[in-house]
Amino acid sequence: MATNAEFPPYEFYEGEEIVGIDAEFAAAIAEKLGMELKIEDMAFDSIIPAVQSGKADFGAAGMTVTEDRMKEVDFSDTYYTGRQVIIVAEDNTEITGPDELVGKKIGVQQGTTGDIYATDDYGDENIERYNKGFEAVQALKQGKIDAVIIDDQPAQTFVKETEGLKILETEYVEEEYALCFKKDSELVEKVNDAIAELKEDGTFDKIIDKYIGGEK
Repeated sequence: MATNAEFPPYEFYEGEEIVGIDAEFAAAIAEKLGMELKIEDMAFDSIIPAVQSGKADFGAAGMTVTEDRMKEVDFSDTYYTGRQVIIVAEDNTEITGPDELVGKKIGVQQGTTGDIYATDDYGDENIERYNKGFEAVQALKQGKIDAVIIDDQPAQTFVKETEGLKILETEYVEEEYALCFKKDSELVEKVNDAIAELKEDGTFDKIIDKYIGGEK
């Protein structure tokens, strides 16, 4: 499994170990298929090339299914619906939603859908790209940028751990998460069967509840 372990609660480090929703879900899928899971951490925008080249059997990183990505890889069935949200300084009254981001400096994690959508909506010249979501949040805290666009769950973790920031109530966009595979991989069908079983027997809900406290 190729991942980017900078994306709590989906994948992150606990000591030397990579844990999180995707890590546990992938381990449960591997167990269903009688396989052993090995996780490799890399930059987010290296995951699809690693899968395409066969260096990884699949990628899992809170990855959104998009038309462009579907041209490069095959996706499993969707396993979670995520939201992109906007983080601003707590005392910022000017930015109340996506419309007020026009002309502002926006921080994103490079190669994510937040990067793709924000570039389309607000122009490349207004986007500041960072290797890690946490780095974008720190730049916002230091006043170097006006806002951060990132997935909801990591956003909640970052805001809880960083004083003086807030998440806007108006979400930016909703999206579907899935695992990605090399085109025509025989694993897709097997993994989809495993996903269906893990959802049906309650395993997936238990994993979600462990990391997100019952929010689905």
